[in-house]
Amino acid sequence: MSLPRLHPRTIEAVKERADIVDVVGEHVVLKKKGREFVGVCPFHDDKSPSMTVSPAKQFYYCFSCGAGGNAIKFLMELQRLSFADVVLELARKYQLPIETLDGPQQERLRQQLSRREQLHRALTLAAGWFRSQLRSAEGAPALAYLKESRGLSEVTIEAFGLGYAPERWDGLLNHLGQVEGLAPELLEAAGLVVPRKGNGDQDKPSPNSRIANSRGFYDRFRHRVMVPISDRQGRIIGFGGRSLDGGEPKYLNSPETEVFEKGKHLFGLDRAANAIRSDDRAVVVEGYFDVIALHAAGITNAVASLGTALSSQQITQLCRCCDSKRLILNFDTDRAGVRAAQRAIGEVEQLALQGQLELRVLQLPAGKDPDEFLKQHGAGEYRSLLDSAPPWLDWQIEQVLVDKDLARSDQFQQAVQGLVALLGKLPPSAVRSHYLQQVAERLSGGQARLALQLEDDLRQQVKGQRWHGRSTRWEQPGEAGLRERAEAEVLRLYLHCPSYRGAIRAELRRRDLEDFALQHHRQLWAAISSLEEDNLAGATRQDGAGRLEAINRGLDPGHDLFELDLPRLLADQLLVEQSELLNRLTPLLEPNEVQRLSLTQPLLQLRGTTAALERQRSLKRCRHLLDAWSSQRLETLERCIALLLAEGQPGAQPPAGAAGAGAPGPGPAAASGSGLSSAIDMETRIDAMFADLNRDALHFQELYYNERQHIGHLDQQRCAGYEEIMQEAAPQSAPELLSA
Repeated sequence: MSLPRLHPRTIEAVKERADIVDVVGEHVVLKKKGREFVGVCPFHDDKSPSMTVSPAKQFYYCFSCGAGGNAIKFLMELQRLSFADVVLELARKYQLPIETLDGPQQERLRQQLSRREQLHRALTLAAGWFRSQLRSAEGAPALAYLKESRGLSEVTIEAFGLGYAPERWDGLLNHLGQVEGLAPELLEAAGLVVPRKGNGDQDKPSPNSRIANSRGFYDRFRHRVMVPISDRQGRIIGFGGRSLDGGEPKYLNSPETEVFEKGKHLFGLDRAANAIRSDDRAVVVEGYFDVIALHAAGITNAVASLGTALSSQQITQLCRCCDSKRLILNFDTDRAGVRAAQRAIGEVEQLALQGQLELRVLQLPAGKDPDEFLKQHGAGEYRSLLDSAPPWLDWQIEQVLVDKDLARSDQFQQAVQGLVALLGKLPPSAVRSHYLQQVAERLSGGQARLALQLEDDLRQQVKGQRWHGRSTRWEQPGEAGLRERAEAEVLRLYLHCPSYRGAIRAELRRRDLEDFALQHHRQLWAAISSLEEDNLAGATRQDGAGRLEAINRGLDPGHDLFELDLPRLLADQLLVEQSELLNRLTPLLEPNEVQRLSLTQPLLQLRGTTAALERQRSLKRCRHLLDAWSSQRLETLERCIALLLAEGQPGAQPPAGAAGAGAPGPGPAAASGSGLSSAIDMETRIDAMFADLNRDALHFQELYYNERQHIGHLDQQRCAGYEEIMQEAAPQSAPELLSA
């Protein structure tokens, strides 16, 4: 679709409205430095902040690569979009009037904006109705729950616009339809009602409903306390409903709609933004009522994720609100809360390691959540715990050691392995030395000599552990392009060969290739998975997620995925929500003639392409292992013989590093024994000492040759002929074939 010619007034309005710090800050974590901001430049492989953003001049400039310009230029370079694309997207973002020189296209754009305005109006009217129901006789139990069980005041209830959804199938549906004249289809698009399926009694509206028809609808939220969710501009975009009768799910959120994407919004951010700026830190909790309780207690810099793990987009929004980029995670202490904290840490780990973000984790005592803790201890004690919250790495170390009995050898080994993997993420620095010393002291149980030995051993293991599998350091020229083409081929197969989707998912999981390297490929895969979860869902979305996970594991053939017209569904979805992403993905959604020819042998193509992707990762690992192997100092056989001879001297002590290499050397009296026996014993001891002194070098050598052998196996898969594939396919199913 060709873009409209934009009127100069629209272009000027965008230039005036788009703030350079806001635009760049959505893609780069910026840190204030004097009157300007600095960050890691996205236009080259930047290791330290070299890009400066000036709010006064509305200009950015990188002192390393020379990139510079205004907000529009930044987005053009970063997203590879045209000038008109960027201006149009910014106009939509800031709700600016779009004037074009082409009438029909202008009308189409106005219709899209009008649709969003209608959804916002429906949600606002629904929020007003929920508030009125809270004050009705029917809502008395809900109001009592808020005041008595939650301890909320009238001021707090009004401030957050809390309401009640009655225990009726069509209360909201009838009100908005009859009083406000809103169509059920619009309410469905806003996530407020659900279309009736089948004839089950549990899905039928009440008999007196005037809206009931052959394609009836019913209210999504029933007998629940309603919490409205707003965006940064304060517009209502969805709801969270808390069950009052113990029904499942306990918390029911609005589905994702045209105006509500869970991964892009934070509950309470519209209220907390100013407090985050003044306090220069943000507190992130799990639940709506945790945020409400904290705000009621005067801790107004608190927000919550919307039923999902904290995403990079949400973290970027928070970082834009505080100069120090200080985030404190206060999630629940149950398993789900710990997993959510770990996932959130994973999103910002690299930024925290680079010093671009200060991340801390607050774990409240006795497993309490913030709401419960405030009731028992008050806001003052909570603030004290916030001030003393440990850095994220300290918290992760505690998670590795929790419930570990270090007196047991197996649990001690598990703890060491977990700590080595964790500390291996740190670059060689004083910080890593500090943590190595701290961890060694914990593992030694206060024994100073053992702590020194453990610290040295941990340092050696961490040195060999520093491989993340995806570092660009070990890439060679041209490999990034090869990976991009291979990933695109896998996605093209998935989109246009629907009968093989289950096999493709199982193969990606088996080879650990689900985490696509390119951002637009990851976004496409996430959009595909979301559509498929909705299609597979039974009573709840969790059912769809469970089915999809079974398909990933090869436990379900995924026949339900065959009938989905993914290219059309994705194009429709992205056209409205992410038009710039749609432009990049068009070659995948609409392959040309040559690309379609490659789809005629899906199994052969899939096997070769996934083997090529895995081979590229193995090659990088080989380069890493070879570098680690060559950096080891190799002890010679002559050195081992000299050490053994020194052991045989009266009163000699075994040299450091040789402990455990063998039994104590024979004294002079033993030399009178069998010469052959002594020679064999000496050779065995020399071999044992050589292996002990060169343990790390030999370990890297073994890993390197194992990886090379694996690459040879992958080469065989890449070169397998079509006849071989078909012969294997006869007795096997598709997932079994791909793993052969």
